[in-house]
Amino acid sequence: MPAPTHVPVHIITGFLGSGKTTLIHSLIEQKPVGEKWAILVNEFGQIGIDQAMFDQRDDIVVKGLPGGCLCCQLAFVLQAALVNLLTRSKPDRVIIEPSGLGHPAGLLDLLRGEAFQDVVTVHDIIATLDPRRLDEPRARAHETFQDQLAMADAVVITMREQATPEQLENAQHFAEALWPPRKWIHHANVGQLSIAHLLQSGKAASKSANVPAAHQQQAAAPSLEGHFFDFPPPPGKPQHETASALGYTSTGMRWHPSERFDLDRLAIWLGELPPAARVKGVFHTGHGWKRLNRADGTLSVESCAWRQDSRLEVILPDILAAPRMDIEACLLSRPIS
Repeated sequence: MPAPTHVPVHIITGFLGSGKTTLIHSLIEQKPVGEKWAILVNEFGQIGIDQAMFDQRDDIVVKGLPGGCLCCQLAFVLQAALVNLLTRSKPDRVIIEPSGLGHPAGLLDLLRGEAFQDVVTVHDIIATLDPRRLDEPRARAHETFQDQLAMADAVVITMREQATPEQLENAQHFAEALWPPRKWIHHANVGQLSIAHLLQSGKAASKSANVPAAHQQQAAAPSLEGHFFDFPPPPGKPQHETASALGYTSTGMRWHPSERFDLDRLAIWLGELPPAARVKGVFHTGHGWKRLNRADGTLSVESCAWRQDSRLEVILPDILAAPRMDIEACLLSRPIS
C-alpha cells in the first residue's frame, strides 16, 4: 500500500498538571466511528506512566515515549516511532502530547522537516492553561510555560472546577492578551472539548521560537531508548528510577502485577506528599486495578483496564525535598518469588 500523505497531526501542549490527558480522553470519546487514531505521549519521567492512562481499543493506538523531552534527547526516538506508526497502523489522525516540561519548538522543527514533508500536516497547536498556575511566580516565569502558550494557535482554559472566579477571569484576560491573538479560547468544563475544534482546525501558524538553553543542554544527553520497558520487575523487587532536568525531578517506581496495594493506604500516602507534587499511578489494589491522578493536591481515582504492572510517577520542583518513597507500606500482599 502507498505511504500515507498529509496525515493530520494535532499537538496538545501545556504545563505540568494542566489537564492535557483528560482533554485527549474527551476527544477520544467523540472520535468519528470510521477513524483510526494514533496517540503519542511523551513524559518527563523514565517509568512511562501516561500510556497506562489510556484504555486499550482497536481504533486507538497509544505509544508512550518516556524519559525526556521530545524536542531534546527523544527527537530521533519520536521520528522512528512516528514513522513506525504511520507505516504499520496507518492512522487517520495523530495526536501528540508532549511532556508538561516539553518545549514545542524542536517538535515542530521535526514535523515540518524533510523526513515528514508531504507525510503529515501539523494542525492548530492547542495549549492547556490551568488558571491557578498564573498565581505561581515560579511557574509563570518558567520559559517553557511561556513558550508553550506563545506557540499555541488556540488555548483551552482547564481546571475550572478547582479555580476561583477571579482566577478564571485572570486566565481569560491572560489568554486574550497573547499576541498575535489566538484563533479561539475555550473554557473546558470537566476537561471536555468539542471534537469540532479538532476536526475543523486549520494548518498551524508558522510561529518561530528558539529552543531554550536548558533544553539545548538536554539535547546533548544520550538517548534513553533503552529505558522503554516491556517486562515488569520480579515480585518483591520494585524498580526505582529518577530523572532531573529543567528545575524538576521525577521519581518513578514499578511493581510486578501480582503485588497488590491497599487503596485507602495509597490515598493517605499520596495525601502526605507536598501539594506541588504531580502524581500519576496505576495500581493493582484490593479493589481491582485503579488509575490515580493527583494535581495541585486534588486526587482522582478510577478503574482501568491496565494489567501490565503497577506504576507510579511523582514530579516535584527541585526546590522541594525529594519524597520518602516508603510506599511499600501500602502493599496489601506480596507474593513469594
